[in-house]
Amino acid sequence: MAKFAVILPAAGKSSRFSDQHYKKPFAPMADRAVWLHSAERFLHRNDVVQVIVVISPEDREYFDFKFSSNVAILGIDVVLGGKERADSVENALAKLKPEAEYIAVHDAARPCLADEWITKVFEAAEKSGAAILALPVSGTLKRVKDGSKIEETVSREGLWEAQTPQVFRRAILLEAYGRRAGFNATDDAQLVERLGKPVTVVRGSPINIKIGTKEDLRLAEHALKALPKPKFQGPAHPFAGDDMWR
Repeated sequence: MAKFAVILPAAGKSSRFSDQHYKKPFAPMADRAVWLHSAERFLHRNDVVQVIVVISPEDREYFDFKFSSNVAILGIDVVLGGKERADSVENALAKLKPEAEYIAVHDAARPCLADEWITKVFEAAEKSGAAILALPVSGTLKRVKDGSKIEETVSREGLWEAQTPQVFRRAILLEAYGRRAGFNATDDAQLVERLGKPVTVVRGSPINIKIGTKEDLRLAEHALKALPKPKFQGPAHPFAGDDMWR
């Protein structure tokens, strides 16, 4: 059985979330923080040997206060991130366990994940070396200039919206980051593409929503109810429902 490490980037600014009290990965949702829902989707799996959450240095004191017990009980590793998302993933790569053969990178703010989708993208990565969840674009696309004026309608033929997990053979992802040279990739597959290596697309689900705004958080809370519970359920956040969230 192949062995996987999972990296959960949670070091972003959460500027669109627009909340002065907490960032989106740490927001409470259905009795635990968003990032814990994401982590728990991997922790029960026999093929996952490590889960790493990457946080901003500015959040370290807050994170330790709120989540140190969860981290200890669940056996999660914590790494400090960098300025950009790719910097944060790169920092986590330096902390990988030697036995991890494949690396999955999953947005900490994407909590609505089903075991079936994880298994499919893991299996695809084992076959091809690199695989991501994604959805074909279904809406009509408009290129807009000056913030409000349509410039043209863009063909959606062959266009897919990338999701996570994005999963790679360890050597491939390490090579991609080794050749990054400061390039600010918006996802990890982009760095692998720059090597000229193929990346397999596995059809994801609209339920696999990435939280960016408070409206997304409400949608994700409803979507979570439609998913089967993970086989492993970790402890709820120790301050769930506490006024300290506010």
